[in-house]
Amino acid sequence: MTQEWILCPVCGGKTRDRLREDTILKNYPLYCPKCKQETLVAAKDLQITVIKEPDAKTQSR
Repeated sequence: MTQEWILCPVCGGKTRDRLREDTILKNYPLYCPKCKQETLVAAKDLQITVIKEPDAKTQSR
């Protein structure tokens, strides 16, 4: 079974999480201890995709 470390999509540093080839992630909050950023990711077949969150809209009255 192949395992790989998940790399931060912001800085490229190694995170504390690993993926196996049979792992499937949806809306996973990936935290990077190096740059201290949290990114929402999805993973399938050792391929990581960054999920872009829509910006919060302010409520107008």
